[in-house]
Amino acid sequence: MHDFSSLLTRGVDTIIDKDHLLGALSSGKVLRVKFGIDPTGTHIHIGRAVPLWKLRAFQDVGCQIVLIIGDFTAQIGDASDKLSKRPFLNSAQVQENMKGYLEQVGKILDLKACEIHYNSTWLSKLTFREICDLAEVFSVAQMIERRNFKERWERREEISVREFLYPLMQGYDSVVVNADLEIGGTDQLFNLTAGRRIQHFYGKPQQDILTTQMLNGLDGRKMSTSWGNVINIVDTPENQFGKIMSMRDEEIIPYFRLATAVADYDIDSYVHALSTGKNPKDIKEILAFEVVSRYHGTDAASRARAQFLALFRDKQVSRDIPTLSFPQKSCSILEIVLASNVAKSNSDARRLIEQGAVEINAVTHADPRSIIDLRSDDVLKIGKRHFFRIRV
Repeated sequence: MHDFSSLLTRGVDTIIDKDHLLGALSSGKVLRVKFGIDPTGTHIHIGRAVPLWKLRAFQDVGCQIVLIIGDFTAQIGDASDKLSKRPFLNSAQVQENMKGYLEQVGKILDLKACEIHYNSTWLSKLTFREICDLAEVFSVAQMIERRNFKERWERREEISVREFLYPLMQGYDSVVVNADLEIGGTDQLFNLTAGRRIQHFYGKPQQDILTTQMLNGLDGRKMSTSWGNVINIVDTPENQFGKIMSMRDEEIIPYFRLATAVADYDIDSYVHALSTGKNPKDIKEILAFEVVSRYHGTDAASRARAQFLALFRDKQVSRDIPTLSFPQKSCSILEIVLASNVAKSNSDARRLIEQGAVEINAVTHADPRSIIDLRSDDVLKIGKRHFFRIRV
């Protein structure tokens, strides 16, 4: 007999319908647990991994995971948690993004035990009449009440009818695969409830819903690749460790709860330690080790910790390295490299960045557009020989 208490509470935001879901789990029925992921980019970050780990927990208690790769819906664009219109991706972009997706998901789920579908299989075959039938399930008023649509409407910003179609398609996925439960982040709640409505429209049993809490980026903002505040699950152990060590102290405990398997009673002890004056860096070191171990194993985590501590705690980088001063805290990585005068032009700076030659606190930054929140005493490394200490 399984104890489902942690399964239905750890990292969970909302469950609809909790009593029904608990009864279904307790009955011994093999539940079909659906999760859809759109390949809108090439990497999966640990924020997007939160519901994947919840899926793994359901897989471990005997549920059938139904993984839907949204190769069709990715082209349409999910408006969830977006305050502006998403671009319309073409098929070639989506295919390129998908190349490494299953390999990354396989770091978390047992793919051999998963049922895997691509939703272009059925969505691309819907007739215009069938799409009109789907559209009948929702009114325009219901769509406009969705938070991000409502805010854009009040600002008189453009909302494409295409964006209204996305939850219809995600909901139709639930009809096709006969989902008993769908899991997603809190930003997916509207889309997940759409699945219930559309299942009812087609005379199917309504799926239960479980949403997971959202993991902030390292700087406390929404996790976003364009802001450079993400940890990707395929980042090197050294990068993952360094990023955790550079994060805001306020994010330590949420990261323990959402990005590790550390027991709740241990996390409670870290909460107590921090509240009684323990240095946050000591707790971050534990957190960084746990995150790296999850994706790369304990040996890799030990090596990453040793490298980081040798570089920063043991002062392997001389205190006498040149100082770079910045009047503002937030800068693009391109601006930071140009300020060093190591690169003689914008194109030279971009080349260095894109080749992975630029690190801050042992974390590689390979996107020239990334915005970095600098702190005094950060260490900038360009190439093998150029070190700078940041002053803000």
